[in-house]
Amino acid sequence: MARRPPVDRAGLQPGPEVGPLVLEIRISGRKPATAAAVLAERSGLAKARIKDAMNKGAVWLTRAGTARRLRRASQELKAGDRLALYYDAALLTLTPPPVACLADAGRYSVWIKPPGLMAQGNRFGDHCSLVRQAELALWPRPAFPVHRLDREAAGLMLVAHDQQAAAAFSRLFAERAIRKRYLVEVLGQPAAPGQGGSIDSPLDDKPAHTDYRVLERREDGRTALLEAFISTGRRHQLRRHLAATGHPVMGDPRYGKGNKNRIGLRLWAVGLAFVCPFSGQEQAFTWEPETAAPDGEAP
Repeated sequence: MARRPPVDRAGLQPGPEVGPLVLEIRISGRKPATAAAVLAERSGLAKARIKDAMNKGAVWLTRAGTARRLRRASQELKAGDRLALYYDAALLTLTPPPVACLADAGRYSVWIKPPGLMAQGNRFGDHCSLVRQAELALWPRPAFPVHRLDREAAGLMLVAHDQQAAAAFSRLFAERAIRKRYLVEVLGQPAAPGQGGSIDSPLDDKPAHTDYRVLERREDGRTALLEAFISTGRRHQLRRHLAATGHPVMGDPRYGKGNKNRIGLRLWAVGLAFVCPFSGQEQAFTWEPETAAPDGEAP
């Protein structure tokens, strides 16, 4: 008896294995056509797969010099349009981990991003991103990213819900007017509990400043829990700064030696504080994660 083919997480019967596919099309004819029909014809993929990819943010339309994700399968195309499909079947079948909204202030909201979820999408899709999950949860309000958090990390992220709010919060982040607090478990003992230090090593030829304080030493003496603050926002700043001191973040897959584990990156964004650009009131948001290692797991 023939086995019934499996159904992927989008509820579609899988076709032939297709690796990442990039298809870029310039529309030059005058014959009316919809985006889904054109992409299905040119890619050889079933229209249902094209629609699924569009819904998950893998299709882009460039019109009059402006590129945007295109989710509407019935979008009529015009001469001069540029259509792009970035199709990765493995990515599109992923189910994003659930997110939680800590606070909804109308023009912005604060979310708890779980580890493994992207902050923003990439050209191959955005359904596995916090910004898209926030947009779906608070529909019809749009969602605009104003800062990032490493994919492997967990913690607080602020999302804007209109363009003016996005510009205002982006400006606050650029001016370092938003105070960010982190908890980090590192290899070794950087200092005695209650003691700390500062790191001022430039990153990518730009100034970078990190302050930290040891909160506690783990019982086995192998690691320590730190409280950290960054006044600059360089890529992977905390991870790179701490690794450079010889005390890398535990579970960091990229930086440090002797810090690997089986439970993931031990870094949590636990605090955001700022003066609201609309109300003028001081706002502070905190999250208390479980920082103890699961039973039976070495940190």
